[in-house]
Amino acid sequence: MVEPVETAFKSTGALWLLPLGEYLGFPVDQLNFMACQLFALAAAFWFRLYLSPSHTNPLVRHAVATLFGIAILIFCFGWYASHMLTVIVGSYLIIIKAGINNVHRYTMVWAMGYLTVCQVIRVYIFNYGVLSTDFSGPLMTVAQKITILAFQLHDGMYKEPDKLNPDQKLLAIKQRPSLISYLSYNLNFLSVLVGPCSDYKDYIDFIEGRHISSRLHSQTCNGNYKYKKQGEPSPMRAVCRKLLICTGCVLFFLIVTRSLPVAYNVDPHFVANASFLTKLTYAFFSVQASRPKFYFAWTLADAVNNAAGYGFSGMDENGRPTWELLCNLNIVGIETATSYKTFIDNWNIRTGFWLKMVCYDRAPRYRLPLTFVLSALWHGLYPGYYFTFLTGIPFTIAARAIRRSFRPYFLGSEILKLGYDIVTWAATQLAICYTVMPFLLLAVEPTMIYYRSMYFHGHILSVLAAVVLHRKHNRRDRSASNSPSSVSPECQPVYCNNNEAHKIK
Repeated sequence: MVEPVETAFKSTGALWLLPLGEYLGFPVDQLNFMACQLFALAAAFWFRLYLSPSHTNPLVRHAVATLFGIAILIFCFGWYASHMLTVIVGSYLIIIKAGINNVHRYTMVWAMGYLTVCQVIRVYIFNYGVLSTDFSGPLMTVAQKITILAFQLHDGMYKEPDKLNPDQKLLAIKQRPSLISYLSYNLNFLSVLVGPCSDYKDYIDFIEGRHISSRLHSQTCNGNYKYKKQGEPSPMRAVCRKLLICTGCVLFFLIVTRSLPVAYNVDPHFVANASFLTKLTYAFFSVQASRPKFYFAWTLADAVNNAAGYGFSGMDENGRPTWELLCNLNIVGIETATSYKTFIDNWNIRTGFWLKMVCYDRAPRYRLPLTFVLSALWHGLYPGYYFTFLTGIPFTIAARAIRRSFRPYFLGSEILKLGYDIVTWAATQLAICYTVMPFLLLAVEPTMIYYRSMYFHGHILSVLAAVVLHRKHNRRDRSASNSPSSVSPECQPVYCNNNEAHKIK
């Protein structure tokens, strides 16, 4: 949706950049966002060099990171910044006062309830306008952080270690956080606007100076002894590469995205006169063109964290440092995805990890539908979000079933495999285009116009494939489990790291 002209230059935040916005034709909230992210980038370099943990007390680093983050919120949202402070203080009181056996439940209800109330206001008071006063983005990130921390605290202080999966055991928190560390984790200037959601233990390691050394030590213990005496790696190469990607995304947005507006997919004249193939082609390219704005925001946020020395993920096989711990997307993986699941795994990665940690791994039944519903609720109450995520359920089931049924027949030949990859790439990108369109259109009426213009083909085919193939595989799995060979020692499952197991589901 395009921001209404009468609200484009209104804001509850600072209006210092209003003359520049009027001159360039950009909403003041977008200029405020850019100014704050550029400030955060500069402050991140300063934070790493002049407030290094080697000669700065962790309390000082916590305080500076928090104060800078609060200043950014006030600059962008004015008094609306109080919503972030309210939900954070409320959740901290829950952590301090509530029993550790229920702290994760109470925190989830509080955080998601507060976020939902704010989303209701966004939809029904602001009437679908994506206004300068929209503070829901930072609030969504805060909701992720306080809930994942509560679950990890519950894992570390209440659950038995043998009842935790490897990820939960690694990230479990053994004691309640102090107020300053809790505020710093949620409000630090590195991620206060667009995230990403990091783990509390990783953030504390970063503040206290163990973030890089612990990963180098871990690789040393795993046999990579050549890293043992290596000095602390610099993030400059990674930061420059990510800023170059951001520059490309901005140019793409100015040149291509603006010439392919998503709203044209439901233009009455276009819908009435264009052929189905023309509408499908335009939908494909307009959705593809809408992605770089997300690429830009997430990559810039990643670069800001890296500039501060946060986000180190270890050394690659060539001995070069990698800074992908907080990476929120894999652009190559997205654009070359040959399955619906692969696309999802490479898009908004940290949100996917949050959904996995607080819902998918813990739901006793209906894990996939519950995860999609939580994702939709977290995004907001725009009807388009629910069309997208509820449509995604049968699409995901159908994609899994089709992949299991047909892929083995194409693995015997490189040419057949290449042909299969090309066909599945096109099918995946068109399926994503079909399901994502309501997410971009937001409202019911344009969504239904789009669906009618596409004849509901995607829904019908995905539901039929999901039902037929899923039942077929369930029967096959049950018959296999009842056969004598299914219990032989050589056929027992091989257990792997939980992250890898999740990816192949």
